[in-house]
Amino acid sequence: MGWPLRMFDPLKIYFVTVRCFQRRLLMRPSSETNDVLGGVLARAAELNEVEFFAFVFASNHLHLLVRAPRGNLPRFMQYLLTNISKKVGKLVRWRGRFWERRYSAEPVLDEIALLGRVRYVISHGPKEGLVRTCEEWPGLSSLSMMLEGRSRRFRWFNWTRKSKVHRATPGSQSFAEKWAEQVTLSLTALPLQTLQSPEAVRRFLRDAMHAIETEAARVHRRFLGRAGVLRQNPLRQARKKERSPRPPCHTSFPALLKEHLETFRAFVAAFRSASERWRQGDVGVVFPEGAYRPFVWPRLRTLKRAA
Repeated sequence: MGWPLRMFDPLKIYFVTVRCFQRRLLMRPSSETNDVLGGVLARAAELNEVEFFAFVFASNHLHLLVRAPRGNLPRFMQYLLTNISKKVGKLVRWRGRFWERRYSAEPVLDEIALLGRVRYVISHGPKEGLVRTCEEWPGLSSLSMMLEGRSRRFRWFNWTRKSKVHRATPGSQSFAEKWAEQVTLSLTALPLQTLQSPEAVRRFLRDAMHAIETEAARVHRRFLGRAGVLRQNPLRQARKKERSPRPPCHTSFPALLKEHLETFRAFVAAFRSASERWRQGDVGVVFPEGAYRPFVWPRLRTLKRAA
C-alpha cells in the first residue's frame, strides 16, 4: 500500500507524530539526550523559520504542534529527523534505522481541537503510567516554557565544522565543547482569543494538568517514576500497544471535517491528473497548491525543450 498524499497549508497548525524503530526507547531522557534534542529542534526551527506551539519528546516517539508559514514543513522535518537520528543514535550507540516510518502530520482546524492537542502533548507521562504528574516527566517538553513564558538555550553540535577539522585530526570527540554553539528555542503564543495573557495560559495548563493527573491516578495503580524512566535501557523495545488509525485532521465540528475531506479529495484528483501528465513527459505541468511536485532531472528539461 502506498503512502497517502499530503496536502500542506502554510497557514494551518499541524499535529506531527513520529515513532522510533521497533518502538525502541532511543530517545530515553537523559541530560545529554535532552540537550542534543533541544539543540537540533532549535537549529531546525531557526533555519526553516517555523513556529512551535507545543512539543514533547517521549522515549520512543515525539509530538509537535507546529506551523510553517514558508510552506516548508517537509524540509523542516527532514532536517530535524535526520539530525536526531545521527546525533541521538551516536549517543546511545544505535546503528541502523532510527525511525519506524515517515511522520504523520494532521491539520488542526479549530480552537477546541487545538486545546485538545495541547492537553494531549502535556499528558505524556501520567497517561502512560510513567510519572504521577505532568511536570515530573524528565524528557524534553514545552511544558515548563509554557508555564514560565520563557525561551530556553541549548547546545547545537556543529558536525559540519567538526568534519572539516576531523580530516586533519582523526578521532576528535563528536560532542566535545569546541563543536557546541548556543541556540535559542522559543515558543509562539497559541492563536486563541481566550489565552492571550500569560496568566490565562498558566490557568489553562494548571486546570488541564489537574484533570490529566486525576484521570491517571484512577487508571494506573503504580507509576514507574522519574528514576525508573531514567534507568530504562534505550535499546529496549517498549511493550506493544493498540494503535488507532491516523485521523485525516483534528476538529470538533463535523462540518469542518466534511469540508476538509472534500477539499482533500479534490486535491488528490488534481494531483493524480498532474502526475499522469508528468509521467508522460510534460515536465511543465502545474501541480495543485499544497503539493510537492516530483524532482525533474536537468537533462530531462533540456530534452523536453529540444523536442
